[in-house]
Amino acid sequence: MTRYLVERLLRALLTIFLVITFAFFVLRSSGDPALLILSVDAPPEAIEAFRRSWGLDRSLWVQYLHYVVNALTGDLGTSMRDGRPALALVLERVPATLAITVPALLLKLGIGIPAGIHAALHRNSFTDRMTMLLSVAGFTVPSFVLALLLVLIFSVTLGWLPSSGSDGLANAVLPIVTLGTAGAAILARFTRSAMLEVLGQPYIRAASAKGLTWRRVVTDHALPNAAIPTTTIIGFMVGSLIAGAVVVESVFAWPGVGRLLVVSVSNRDLAVVQTILLFVAATMVLSNIIVDIVYGWIDPRMRSSRRVGR
Repeated sequence: MTRYLVERLLRALLTIFLVITFAFFVLRSSGDPALLILSVDAPPEAIEAFRRSWGLDRSLWVQYLHYVVNALTGDLGTSMRDGRPALALVLERVPATLAITVPALLLKLGIGIPAGIHAALHRNSFTDRMTMLLSVAGFTVPSFVLALLLVLIFSVTLGWLPSSGSDGLANAVLPIVTLGTAGAAILARFTRSAMLEVLGQPYIRAASAKGLTWRRVVTDHALPNAAIPTTTIIGFMVGSLIAGAVVVESVFAWPGVGRLLVVSVSNRDLAVVQTILLFVAATMVLSNIIVDIVYGWIDPRMRSSRRVGR
């Protein structure tokens, strides 16, 4: 198990390294930050002075090596707009993002998994068809369309909830519902498919033939096996908490990491964008490692295969 985790950690570090390398070169090939921040009408001397002060006059490879060496010491650069360390700016926004993404994740789990299980156990019933209909509607409607629809109904028409800002708990309701709805729909559909596949296996029929009650067949045999593929999609949702909030935070003017990313991209604030991408990549990689560990805990066969693989 230790060797397996070490291998996974090395792969994770390689993945993060590739992400920051890709982000570094793509961002610098997308335009000159000096022209955007100072404007194209600025004196050439001012533009050159800006480039020298931020190291943009050096070759791309020298800038890259400088960035990597500093990143290894925890220095991820300084914001060109704010003048503060990029890492500090991003960490300031993390609590706001978690304030809506964690409740949204709980909403996804609380609705999606029970709905998917119920639909599978009552296949072709009215509730099954309704669950799948709502599921398809939930993940086909873009999040910004759903966000605007919720604003129109609950803010403009009914006046129950604020449409933007972060002044109180009421401001968080619509962003949470928007983020949670699409995830719950995907999870319900995925859980239903996993349960139906498990319920069709021979060992389920064998368990029923042994005289076990249907409740015990479901709880002891169907649910644990259906949890394995479902864990994959949950891990992906956990890993994409920050990335998935970009659109919703922009629509509701929520001061989280996602909104900071949009503003930083439009301002060509390279250090902040790179730090956010690094943060998202690290979150995704960490969630995948946790999913692999949970796999071994849920299914002992995977632990056995790892031992055999050694």
